[in-house]
Amino acid sequence: MDGVQCRIKERQVVSEEPTPETPETEETEPVKQRKNGLYPGVSDELAANMKSGWADTELHGLEPIAQAEHTAARRAALSARFPGERLVIPAGNLKTRSNDTEYAFRASTEYAYLTGDQTQDGVLVLEPKGDRHEATIYLLPRSNRENGEFWLDGQGELWVGRRHSLAEAEQLLGIPAKDVRQLPSALKEATGPVRNVRGHDAGIESVLTDKVTAERDEELRVFLSEARLVKDAFEVAELEKACDATARGFEDVVKVLDKAEATSERYIEGTFFLRARIEGNDIGYGSICAAGPHATTLHWVRNDGAVRSGELLLLDAGVETNDLYTADVTRTLPINGTFTPLQRKIYDAVYEAQEAGIAAVKPGADYRDFHDAAQRVLTEKLVEWGLLGDLSVDKVLELGLQRRWTLHGTGHMLGMDVHDCAAARTETYVNGTLEPGVCLTVEPGLYFQADDLTVPEEYRGIGVRIEDDILVTEDGNRNLSDKLPRQADEVEAWMAQLKG
Repeated sequence: MDGVQCRIKERQVVSEEPTPETPETEETEPVKQRKNGLYPGVSDELAANMKSGWADTELHGLEPIAQAEHTAARRAALSARFPGERLVIPAGNLKTRSNDTEYAFRASTEYAYLTGDQTQDGVLVLEPKGDRHEATIYLLPRSNRENGEFWLDGQGELWVGRRHSLAEAEQLLGIPAKDVRQLPSALKEATGPVRNVRGHDAGIESVLTDKVTAERDEELRVFLSEARLVKDAFEVAELEKACDATARGFEDVVKVLDKAEATSERYIEGTFFLRARIEGNDIGYGSICAAGPHATTLHWVRNDGAVRSGELLLLDAGVETNDLYTADVTRTLPINGTFTPLQRKIYDAVYEAQEAGIAAVKPGADYRDFHDAAQRVLTEKLVEWGLLGDLSVDKVLELGLQRRWTLHGTGHMLGMDVHDCAAARTETYVNGTLEPGVCLTVEPGLYFQADDLTVPEEYRGIGVRIEDDILVTEDGNRNLSDKLPRQADEVEAWMAQLKG
């Protein structure tokens, strides 16, 4: 048994042997004990003692969360798209990291987008009622004090903290709440078409095996991905918050580059992570703290290399807010505070390409325009530097030869996922048209590998990327991450000021 059902069956009673107060039923099986735990069981006297003497901590008069109005509108749009069908959107379950320890839980994007909740094992169900749906959020209630779950189970309240009661959850989320342990049987009895967001809760999927199809489920996933292409006011504010916190994280890093030189890239990683945890939920993705030749590896997340004066640091990092919206920003910085002439030449080329890319972001433009604009500038530079023989810029672009050194696309959608809206159809994403509310990254780069014999030796091992988070507005665009300098002289002045 997987998912919710498995874990719930492990959360029911106080000891290895059932007591009169906790009969051994499907809902009250013995708690699974650690093999080498120091206590073999629980005496009746201790079980009785632990049941009493606790204050009532139920919270009353709670205000709805800030995004409740927006999540209601999102559910309404979902309801209108799939009338008459039962829709099941799970939050997901804990994942084991090692033996009996778990990774920090992060709710599925679809679930958090529609509810504002981030609770493990939660499931949102939209039940068809005529031409609309009734939403119910299924959650684990507060851990049981009668059967001892709250202090004996590894996910009990005294081990991992208090959960909201169902009544509290209803006040906060604006959605009727029920015990998720009732959901499997309810879904088994359900009739009519059902759609489920797959990949998050194996227990729910096993219950729905004979009620769903891969095609219908994929249509649901695609719709929820495309629904996030245009951000609402709450989402824009969250992205602004994420970018502002990220800028402060970059400042933190610059201030401790001397300590990173004395240790490794891990000092940079840890410094930025501290800012992410202070101001948000987490980092939005694994920070890329790539010094020296590591900057030519696009997703260098090992972060265990040396930090050396005279080389460049490519820092690609983003703070994820408490409501799970992430920034995605890259700056390439001279570790000693000053670009060498060659570093500046390559940096300036990337900066010019980014300027062209950002200028192409506007309402009515094709999504691909910003990529094409940036790639043309980089190709012009590569041709000018003699790295492509006597080929013309147009011919190089036709053959894609510039990609040896530019490698990746120039950006992507941004939001709750760092690569947001990834399941959207090609015609609505890369072949789509920009409109106000779309948020994307513009991030051209040049990467000269340390073993690339086709470029002059002095180029080898230099990697430069500049990335900003750009919101499409009614009259053009707005750079949400503009608190961080981009132009080379401004970068040097900014670093000098921070270093004192």
